[in-house]
Amino acid sequence: MDLLYFTEQPMATYPAKAGLDFGATALMFSNKHFDPKSGSELYNNYIEQYKLAEEVGIDGIMLNEHHNAPFCMQAKANIFAAILAAVTERVKIVMLGNPLPLAENPVRLAEELAMIDMISRGRLVSGFVRGGGQEQLATGVNPAYNRERFEEAHEVITRAWTEAGPIRHEGKHYQHRVINPWAVPLQKPYPRVWVPGVISRETIVWAARQRYPYVALNTSIEETKKIWEFYDSIADECGYTAGPENRGYLIQTHISDTEEKAERNARQFQWMQGEFTGLAHPVWSTPSGYSSPSNRRAFVEFAAGLRQNPRGRTTFEQQVNDMRIIYGTPDQVVKKLKMILEQTRPGILALWGNDGAVSQADSLTCIRLMGQEVFPAIREIAKELDLKSPDEANAPVHLKYSTDLRKPAAAAE
Repeated sequence: MDLLYFTEQPMATYPAKAGLDFGATALMFSNKHFDPKSGSELYNNYIEQYKLAEEVGIDGIMLNEHHNAPFCMQAKANIFAAILAAVTERVKIVMLGNPLPLAENPVRLAEELAMIDMISRGRLVSGFVRGGGQEQLATGVNPAYNRERFEEAHEVITRAWTEAGPIRHEGKHYQHRVINPWAVPLQKPYPRVWVPGVISRETIVWAARQRYPYVALNTSIEETKKIWEFYDSIADECGYTAGPENRGYLIQTHISDTEEKAERNARQFQWMQGEFTGLAHPVWSTPSGYSSPSNRRAFVEFAAGLRQNPRGRTTFEQQVNDMRIIYGTPDQVVKKLKMILEQTRPGILALWGNDGAVSQADSLTCIRLMGQEVFPAIREIAKELDLKSPDEANAPVHLKYSTDLRKPAAAAE
């Protein structure tokens, strides 16, 4: 099993009341509230966290990016990946991931990732994402073409990595008369690709057809089991049997030396959900054309107060009860994670350890306990349950890309 550490790299050092008064802190919340001195300190704090994660034996560091919002300081995940390629020696650098529809030049992105893979000596996991709805608006990309741009950019990148140049690509969204990057990845045929997601059935279909592991992002146990059932059905259609090596799971988990301190810090997971500050307006997070009509309607009705959040966010107590938020001492956390592993059977487990205004000292304690006490126990449980990572199972890195793989499945929304 691959065991990872993740944080959104939040920036809680801004006036929370201003976010609450405005009603949102993504996209339109003024950057006049950003403090570069605090930002500088936070970036260096995160580097310290990641270096400790390697030191205490964690298998990988998960990175992502968001734009125009304080809940994620990473405006370009490749920058942090490049830093980690140089300052770490062993951990996987797991990109979950690069938002492909925002890429104006996928060939350049392919070159950047190839450099990271070579500098890290083959430790890159190059995850690809569609990007949040507000990101499309922040970068001036038409949300209606999000899915098309995602799949075509993936095709350009994988061709750049695997086909001897010079080659040419003439597509709907990208035109390259010459694709001939000198830098290509160390891993062959190309770096491992994992695909994260929450509610998009189309992305599950696409990942299953590519045989890419799908990483469920903080979904409930029952929702996660439904995701695997759907993924497995697509795998069957494609002629293979999916298993733990195709499944990843990210869970919000804070570990401390006392249950009281762990609970206090775990409540900071509500920070990103808008309890203490603003949040992305639902209409901005799912702009017209970005997702299926049924998903769009659900978010618009949520914005109008006619239904609950389609992502399922509820009270802290409810999320603890259904184990979307876990907290406690190492022994308490291991017991809860064992229950989750028995029911969901992933080969990749990422713990989202810190959020909001958790102090650096408490963040480091969480990581230290995660690596030294929780993950050793989880490795033993994973062996008992035969939960193999993609590498342990020798899972195929990819399927040869073809136009057939881009056809939407009938089951997709």
